[in-house]
Amino acid sequence: MRILVSWIGTADLNAAERGGDGELGPVARAISAGGYDAIWLLATQPEDRLGKFETWLSDQRNDRASLRIRRVELRNPANFEEIYEAVTQFLENELRRFRQPPELTFHLSPGTPAMAAIWVILGRTRYRANLIQSSKRSGIEVVSLPFEISMSRRFFADVVRSSDELLTQLNAGEIQGTSRFGDIIHSGEEMHRLVARARRAALRSVPVLIEGESGTGKELLARAIHQESTRANGPFQVINCGAIPLELVESELFGHVKGAFTGAIKDRVGCFEAAHGGTLFLDEVSELPLQAQVKLLRVLQEGEVTRVGATKPIKVDVRIIAASNKDLARAAADGRFREDLFYRLAVLVLKVPPLRVRQGDLGPLVDGLLDRINHQSADEPGFSPKTISPRAKTLLGQQPWPGNVRELENTLRRAAVWSDRREISEQDIRDALLPVTGSSGSDAVLNRSLEHGIDLPELLGEVARHYLQRALQHADGNKSRATELLGLPSYQTLTNWLRKYEVPEG
Repeated sequence: MRILVSWIGTADLNAAERGGDGELGPVARAISAGGYDAIWLLATQPEDRLGKFETWLSDQRNDRASLRIRRVELRNPANFEEIYEAVTQFLENELRRFRQPPELTFHLSPGTPAMAAIWVILGRTRYRANLIQSSKRSGIEVVSLPFEISMSRRFFADVVRSSDELLTQLNAGEIQGTSRFGDIIHSGEEMHRLVARARRAALRSVPVLIEGESGTGKELLARAIHQESTRANGPFQVINCGAIPLELVESELFGHVKGAFTGAIKDRVGCFEAAHGGTLFLDEVSELPLQAQVKLLRVLQEGEVTRVGATKPIKVDVRIIAASNKDLARAAADGRFREDLFYRLAVLVLKVPPLRVRQGDLGPLVDGLLDRINHQSADEPGFSPKTISPRAKTLLGQQPWPGNVRELENTLRRAAVWSDRREISEQDIRDALLPVTGSSGSDAVLNRSLEHGIDLPELLGEVARHYLQRALQHADGNKSRATELLGLPSYQTLTNWLRKYEVPEG
């Protein structure tokens, strides 16, 4: 018995909804080739679209093959573990009915690159299935591999590493995949959701507050919002509120006139005036002294600034984007930041997630950052463009990255300098990693200040993430060995902890 197994992709649904324009889509194209006794299709799309597709597909077919469509829930269609579990659970349930194993054919073209990668892996290991792909130009093609991937860990790593670049062509351009928003590279669900909100925020001229840990890319997000806004042709002014000497804060923000104070030898335009018609980015706004906060609030209320030493106000048209690596709402509640200013700034609030929870983003980030490093270093003496090995990328995925994207970029930059080969190796990455700084021993966990309270669940999460990552690294990715090292009762318990604390498995 021959069975065709496939995901249903966007191109398939679009073909059904367009009707009789002659374009079948990957699934219908494969079925039209004939020879199958059953067709098993997996899908993540809404029921109403699937119903229309099933009706249309039945009208297209002239064979007697049975058709089964199974809808599954995936939180992230690019998550390898989710896809693997959904596919294997479906196949095991269906294959129990057979006394003799049927001949399976996996169709690679519909769905995301991660879905195609899982078909390749399962088709050459667990199920020994045929692999096909389809296109309008070439029709149905059998996919052949030059060796057995069950014997090659390197191939498995390569598929995971470069599934986007190697398999995108199989999906007829109908996948979301890795995206950019300004200079922000993102692929995972967390960042897709953040960027969708940022795009909507860009269309408005109201203030935006961006919160996130240091190194997460708050300024990049602010620049991208400016570039997508109606103010894109205006200036984008950046001021680091924590880096201005206390006595010069007002002059930096609002400007001054000649003779306003000692050293004011000429008139000076402040950041608000310089940003007129555009966007002013107030980085680390929580560091502004309270007196400056009062004057900033007045500027936001009145839409005008008065230079230090002047009496006449100047009208300004500026969109404010503020950023902080602290919880500004808590700072306002504690009296460390003006509450009225907080509510003026926090009209739209965007929280940038730390790198450790950005599932699916690290691989594309590494590739994008390495491209940037290659471009920036191209004219340096003796520099040659770098690539990165699968094992090196796996090691990067096992790090906690307390410094987030900035730390990741600096690590890659160091590795590119230290490496004397074109390919950055695992050892190059080990040499480039910085030691974890901060308190050591039990004091770091047990003796934290309670002056402003602590977040106990997050503290426990930090400890769990730390030891889960170390155990996986020590066990070279072997989850059974990591389970033993951590004293957990079972492999499944480890898997549950990895999911709960969003720790990548390498």
